[in-house]
Amino acid sequence: MELHEQLLRLGRRGPELRPFCKSAGVRHRGYSQRLQRVVVDFGAEHSFAKAAERVREHYGIDVSVEAIRQQTLRHGRSIHQLGAEPLAPAKTLIVQMDGTMIPVMEAGKGSDRRKDKQLLWREARLCLARPSDKAQALYGSTLGTAETAAWVWREVALKAGLEKETHVHGLGDGAPWIVDKFRDNFGDQGSYLLDFYHVSEYLAQAATRIVRIDKQRQWTRRQQGRLLDNQSGKILRSLQPHLEPPDTQEAPVTGAHRYLSERRDCLDYVSARSSELPIGSGEIESGHRHVIQKRLKLAGAWWKPTNAQAMLNLRTARANNQWSQHWIGKN
Repeated sequence: MELHEQLLRLGRRGPELRPFCKSAGVRHRGYSQRLQRVVVDFGAEHSFAKAAERVREHYGIDVSVEAIRQQTLRHGRSIHQLGAEPLAPAKTLIVQMDGTMIPVMEAGKGSDRRKDKQLLWREARLCLARPSDKAQALYGSTLGTAETAAWVWREVALKAGLEKETHVHGLGDGAPWIVDKFRDNFGDQGSYLLDFYHVSEYLAQAATRIVRIDKQRQWTRRQQGRLLDNQSGKILRSLQPHLEPPDTQEAPVTGAHRYLSERRDCLDYVSARSSELPIGSGEIESGHRHVIQKRLKLAGAWWKPTNAQAMLNLRTARANNQWSQHWIGKN
């Protein structure tokens, strides 16, 4: 859309006056706050090319793809993932952490940085925390190290109501770095529980080597029952006679045995169920899909790490209902 504006000047060489820009609150060749919000809104949900189509379709305004990219990433770098004020103190807090791989591009160090660029996968870490009596979780995300993710996890928990008296119920797939960071952050206030369904997958794989195909489901369900009764010792004894020889290429029984034996202090399903706390980490897995993967894993998209973090900020802020807060008071 093209606008012809009256341009005035104070004196022959004096400053320019733009009456329309001043009254409308926009800058020459700039974007009003309302238009910025529109393009960032679409840019955070769709590819930048698709966002340009959406702006044109809904508002009749032609905005270049590059302008949408610049505005979206600029606000992504300044938006805050979490709200300013923490929630009320929580009696019990549910916390989860997991990682997902996203495609990134790192520029080369030679004279032609485009020619020497590297395409690789990098782990985006997502965490959440919510009071056990609430359905809405607070999220945090980072492309940083495990130590950075641990710091973000702690901040999210504090915003969700973590206090000294709060009991913390951790859930996850048992990745060593996640268990370690949980203990660093919350170890003296709660316990970490392995995702029941993740453990069940290990047992189902082991069943393929232990019993006939028509008995595998029955065997797996029996082990699941033992798992829910905190009888991991019986499960390990059932696996022991069927361990594959060392250096076996595919060893599902050995894998299940090792997975359980190394994490026996994370299998207290009886306490979790008696307290009506979840035993599955599907919440964080769902968060990966709608917070991260929906936008950052589009077909053919590769991200510079700094731009990926900016998009993570936007997506996380939206999931935390902090979108409107970002635009208050902006010009």
